[in-house]
Amino acid sequence: MQTINWGMIGAGEVSEIRNGPAFNNVTGSRLVAVMRRNGEKAADYARRHGVEKWYTDASELMANKDINAIYIATPPSSHMDYAIEALNKGFNVYLEKPAALNADQACQIAEVLKEHPDQRLTVAHYRRYLPLFLKVKEFIDEKLIGDIRTVQIRTWQNKDYTNQNDWYIDPEISGGGYFHSVAPHQLDLMLYYFGEAEKYSGFSLNQNGSGNADDHVTGQILFKNNVVVNGSWCFTVAENQVTDTCEIIGTKGKLTFPFSGNYIKWVTDKEEQTIILDPPQYAQQPLIENIVKYFNGELPNPCSIDEAIISMKMMDAFTTKSSVKLPLV
Repeated sequence: MQTINWGMIGAGEVSEIRNGPAFNNVTGSRLVAVMRRNGEKAADYARRHGVEKWYTDASELMANKDINAIYIATPPSSHMDYAIEALNKGFNVYLEKPAALNADQACQIAEVLKEHPDQRLTVAHYRRYLPLFLKVKEFIDEKLIGDIRTVQIRTWQNKDYTNQNDWYIDPEISGGGYFHSVAPHQLDLMLYYFGEAEKYSGFSLNQNGSGNADDHVTGQILFKNNVVVNGSWCFTVAENQVTDTCEIIGTKGKLTFPFSGNYIKWVTDKEEQTIILDPPQYAQQPLIENIVKYFNGELPNPCSIDEAIISMKMMDAFTTKSSVKLPLV
């Protein structure tokens, strides 16, 4: 088994709590170098986490002969360029979500990957490998609540869409607003649970009236197995209305769980129960374990760029700012 020696491009706050230290916790995996444009912060990250090398330039990091895989953890605006550069330089790639600014850019990454058949790329839809979401999949497959009829997603948050220093609400950097941060995981789970989609549509709007990012998104998905998903994402609601719920309703009951939480509740005609399933210390560690095995040819791809493209096409469809206008009656 070849040791995967990682170079990490982007060493921000997210990497501190979700994945950075996990690279050294996984057998056959080692974080060799980190890059951040701010040299002082790059050096501080490397010192605190025992990383040998740090850089302020991604190309210089990729020139490190000890590295054989690249993790891209920058904002989405640079994902495509870094991924293509890494692939063209012979690296396997672990790419943060969303894979790019939009589906077209993600498709460009996929085309370059086809030019390098011996290289591998995985997208960071890590929730597939967390205990809570695996248990939900188990309940669905076991038909705990019968045949699934509909899914209701409600993600309502209280975000400041007037903060012009927040890159999450700069579409040129993030692809949109906070929807582009939370929806990739949520839509990927829907695809993981219910398979191939038949059709999807939606619209978005800027209700708060400031900036360029939409703060309200709605979307609908019809899967080929006739499961219907309705999603509502609003990021400027009152603090007392903040909600993070997914309800899966079947012919025998209902499953309820949060996307960022630790419980699953189910109600059937026979019982009502709640279980707690806490995530690991570093949320991406289970996925990284699978990526290391995939890069070594021991497992299939945990989440391919082609799968990520589907969820990105959904996101693009939901944020078109268009809706059906019905005639007045």
